[in-house]
Amino acid sequence: MDPWIRTVEQLDDLVDELAGHRAIGLDTEGDSLHHYTEKVCLIQVCAFGGGAWLVDPLALDDLSPLGTILADPAIVKVVHGGDNDVTSMRRDFGVTFRTMFDTSIAARLLGDTEIGLQALVRNELGVELSKSSQRDDWSKRPLTAKQEAYALSDVAHLMALATRLTTRLAEAGRTEWAREEFAALASLPPSEKRSGPDEFRRIKGSSKLSRREQAVLRELYQWREARAAAADRPPFKIVGPDVLLALAEEAPETLDEVERALASFPRAASDAEAVLSAIERGLDLPDDQLPSREPGERPSQSSAFRRRIEALKAWRTEQSARSHLDPSIVMPQRLADRLAAAGPQTLDELAAIEGVRQWRVAEWGPALLAACA
Repeated sequence: MDPWIRTVEQLDDLVDELAGHRAIGLDTEGDSLHHYTEKVCLIQVCAFGGGAWLVDPLALDDLSPLGTILADPAIVKVVHGGDNDVTSMRRDFGVTFRTMFDTSIAARLLGDTEIGLQALVRNELGVELSKSSQRDDWSKRPLTAKQEAYALSDVAHLMALATRLTTRLAEAGRTEWAREEFAALASLPPSEKRSGPDEFRRIKGSSKLSRREQAVLRELYQWREARAAAADRPPFKIVGPDVLLALAEEAPETLDEVERALASFPRAASDAEAVLSAIERGLDLPDDQLPSREPGERPSQSSAFRRRIEALKAWRTEQSARSHLDPSIVMPQRLADRLAAAGPQTLDELAAIEGVRQWRVAEWGPALLAACA
């Protein structure tokens, strides 16, 4: 049977088939490594105890029939590292997700150190997967037989993997942990391409620059975005962020100096004049138009805040070792910041803090309150 779903009739038949199963596996492939604006280019679906299919969103104008399956709370949607699948499908197709199981999240909650799909399938099922097509441009058609096999293999073992991990979660007493995390996954908002001149701040190291250097970086960032959009290429393939940062710090004054700085990106050499102009604009900007210093992401660090942070970090390190969990599962840093800022004194106050989750309150609530005290 042809695994491809390219027509409305085929999609309707697939939805009828999936509706008769209590669980489906799901994965997507996009083109973010090859184009300026990412889109979902392929959707892989498998049925519990059934077949596997390749849904082609490039050939279908309307995927709302599939959306009815994704929104059906009676059908479990099994994914691996599904945050990108959820946010990109909500962005492109406006679908809603209900009742999910993420094998990556489950493995992290169990304390596994190898949580990639390839490693999990190997460790749990004894099957070796190929990742040879992982970075391909999935917007190209037709796909090769190798790409089809790779795409189908990404969902082929999800059902068996979820079954094994479900048992392990129950044995560890962490089923409710997982259920709450899966619900948070299903409610993630659609992804969106962030734009605007201040997006230069997302470049690692930009906060350490002077305001004048940040002005130069902002001009360079805007030049790169415009260049990437015109070429329909990812910005990092135009010029890497480390090169932009170096140009902002060093502010070369001649074309030769700019060309040498761009040497690792030969295609950008023809843009040396535009790059030099961007640098000059940043250097010539009046002081009152320089980027303002962004307030730190952390709350104001009062002495009470600092004491709470240190206590929470010490508790997290101890609890991580005791429970054999990664520290980011025990308590992500952003959550530690919120707790230190709020200083909750009761379990209700603790539970009301964004991101705490009820399972942390049930498992470690008194200890967290003690650390915050």
